[in-house]
Amino acid sequence: MDPIFTLTRRNKVPIITFPKPVGVGGKVRILLQFDEHWDNPHSDQAMIERQMKDAHSQGLPIFKGGDTFCAMQGRYDRRRARTDIRPEHDTPYYLDALVNGYAKFASPYASSIACMGRGNHELSILKNCETDLIERTAEQLRQAGGNIEVMGIGGWLMVQVYVTKTVKLLYRIAYHHGHGGGGIITKGVIQASRRAMIYPDANAVITGHVHENWRVSFCRDRCTPTGRIYQDEQIHICSPTYKNEYDPSSSGWHNLRGGPPKPLGGTWLELTTARLYDGMTRKNATDKSQTPLYHLIADATQAK
Repeated sequence: MDPIFTLTRRNKVPIITFPKPVGVGGKVRILLQFDEHWDNPHSDQAMIERQMKDAHSQGLPIFKGGDTFCAMQGRYDRRRARTDIRPEHDTPYYLDALVNGYAKFASPYASSIACMGRGNHELSILKNCETDLIERTAEQLRQAGGNIEVMGIGGWLMVQVYVTKTVKLLYRIAYHHGHGGGGIITKGVIQASRRAMIYPDANAVITGHVHENWRVSFCRDRCTPTGRIYQDEQIHICSPTYKNEYDPSSSGWHNLRGGPPKPLGGTWLELTTARLYDGMTRKNATDKSQTPLYHLIADATQAK
């Protein structure tokens, strides 16, 4: 299906626009895919493709949040292990095999991939091998019909949704691939609180990296320059991984450090249009109608 969205830029920020009005109560969705680690033998490639196919069949955008590749089996990497390389990548042209393989894998869905971010694994390759896996992959996917915005390890994304032909809403998302060790005790509360202070203008903050699946919300009391008072919600989303490396009997790094099982899959970010009233009537004394405040309500569900 052809995309039901467009991808442009507003200054330095990519903006995904859904131009067809959805009406009050209408919904749009974005598929978030973080930490695919596509080339790792423990990565569920079938799940990655199934979800891309699902989004593509509906014309919905896909946001890839970094660590698309593991890319740890080159001679430069101390973590390399022969058991952690797929046979098709076991060549003298290791990095080329990763780029060409993923481009072929994702090319049927290229027109749905809106953004590809860089994770710590891709940045390690950039630092040690002086090649950009994400930009090279995006270049091939553009040749396959994609219009892909390559992002850094962090940045901003805006989503524009039309309620009617004349009413449109803007949703601001702060993105970071993620950092830290993902301790199971805090489960994101501390990280979310810190990011809430860093990104006061964000409606949502999305991250990955720690291979966890959680959602934390902060409700806020707001005041517009015209004196209208309303409440909104800033949602923090951590998207899980597609790599299942938990095996206590093995000698892999995850199990040597006592890592727990991790949730698998991606995340559907769903934005629903809504309307409320703040009690202010129009100036005309004979007109008692109230001016509506349109807004977007966000929800996140795990994509399995």
